[in-house]
Amino acid sequence: MVLAIFNPEHDLCLAKGRVHYIPPQSAVDFARKDASTMQWLYPDAYCTSVYTLDADTAQRATKVVAWGWDAVVRHELLRRGVSPTLLPTEAEIDRWRNLQHRATILPLQSDCHAIHSIEEMEQLLQQSKHWVMKAPWSGAGRGLRWVHGTLTDIDMHWMLKHIRTQRCIIAEPRRDVLADFAWEYWVDEGVHFAGYSLFRTESGVYRQNIGWSDEEISQHIADLCPTAEELQQVVEQWMCNNIVGHYRGPLGVDMMACTDKQLHVAELNLRHTMGMVAHAKLVQSTP
Repeated sequence: MVLAIFNPEHDLCLAKGRVHYIPPQSAVDFARKDASTMQWLYPDAYCTSVYTLDADTAQRATKVVAWGWDAVVRHELLRRGVSPTLLPTEAEIDRWRNLQHRATILPLQSDCHAIHSIEEMEQLLQQSKHWVMKAPWSGAGRGLRWVHGTLTDIDMHWMLKHIRTQRCIIAEPRRDVLADFAWEYWVDEGVHFAGYSLFRTESGVYRQNIGWSDEEISQHIADLCPTAEELQQVVEQWMCNNIVGHYRGPLGVDMMACTDKQLHVAELNLRHTMGMVAHAKLVQSTP
């Protein structure tokens, strides 16, 4: 039996990095209520959350997949009786967590910076007044702060906290975004393109996917940025050099198409995404 675990609290667990982290109740409720989300990705699997998984079902599993792998979900599955031979090792999860750190993709973000002190951020503000500060481990719009001209006391407190707990913060220029989209992949011995997703955000927070076909999204992005195909090849080559051999599984590259007629890499998700779910729904509902 294939056991498919829906753990949308994954990004929170990844940020904390602790085995015994307890997610907020809202995240637990979401995992319980919407575990059937995994059915779109694994139609023949038994889909559940760790919070509703019983010991008998856990012990009958012959394969386990998760929305995203982190120390918390591994610990909870072991506690419920899933065989450790079916799960990633602690070392693998640590490696995948390090790859998920936002600094990993700085080679693909020429105008973004890893910031290790308040002084470094203040120097950037002398060059440009408008930046987004990002926590290195965060997702779905969490862990973002917008800076306009000067750092407030709250900004500085936020920076020092994340520099202490997550090594640095990432500073990214404010952009005029025309479209948020993602390239979805599967990684094993190579990098395999699985489709596009187009979605809406509000202040960097994911809201919903837009149900366009791959062809419609591809054409839309090409209209906004004539060099989209070339950049995708650059990103895929980078993943072949830096991700293959260190990670296996679903991977989403969130992108921004902006008014400068350029595409900008926003983040790397080493997990399933709602874009993958939307893509699977579209494919399965198309005659």
